[in-house]
Amino acid sequence: MNRIAVPPDSALPGKTALQRLARIFCCGLALLALPVAAGNFGVSPIRVELDRNAKTGAITVSNDDSEALRVQLRLFEWTQDATGKDEYHESEDLIYFPKLMILDKSEQKLVRVGLRIPATAQEKTYRLFVEELPGPPGEASGARVAIRVRFGVPIFLKPMKVEARGEIEKIEMAQGVLRVTVRNTGNAHFVINTITAASGDAYSKEVPGWYLLAGAVREHAIPVLQETCGELKRIDVTAKTDEFELKGALDVTAAMCAL
Repeated sequence: MNRIAVPPDSALPGKTALQRLARIFCCGLALLALPVAAGNFGVSPIRVELDRNAKTGAITVSNDDSEALRVQLRLFEWTQDATGKDEYHESEDLIYFPKLMILDKSEQKLVRVGLRIPATAQEKTYRLFVEELPGPPGEASGARVAIRVRFGVPIFLKPMKVEARGEIEKIEMAQGVLRVTVRNTGNAHFVINTITAASGDAYSKEVPGWYLLAGAVREHAIPVLQETCGELKRIDVTAKTDEFELKGALDVTAAMCAL
């Protein structure tokens, strides 16, 4: 069972793409630099896929703390703007319950998720946020400030027929910064695990990616050291996704490296 524990400071170590994604999902909201009482909970699985054949799903929330935990759940439609930046708008497209729960120490509870709308030609994407709530008034004593932890579970309403496609739309460089633009030309999301820029043995740089939703486009900036840039003639680019690889190349000129 895929399971991720959410620590108070949201600093989850790891090297795999899913671990990197999970790190970004977790948003700890610290109020002051005082002694803190922070929740520690787990969410499993870390993504849900729904379609015409699987119209319902379940998410397990577990309390790994030594005290009772209160959480609320809120659903947001997840889109990406013209630059690939994530945007969220509260939504009622899906049914989910309960919307508020209290978990005792070491207790687990299920959240049920179901379709309210039919599948369409293009995938629809959501995030169900599980957010810790402060304890009952008067429960904390002294100078204790709660850190509220939030985890957004991606929920994908798959299209009637999945067509996963993408392209490296543009590769350019100026002032020693390589910019790689990737577009999702299909009707369902994919995950860019890594983007690698290389020029033989002279240069190699790998940067992490992120989800790219259907129809979205995102530019990835990759710095090239000034002392290396002037020696390069060509840079090959590979974008590795969870579905396929995309490749491209750029012929380098001295003007591209000039600051």
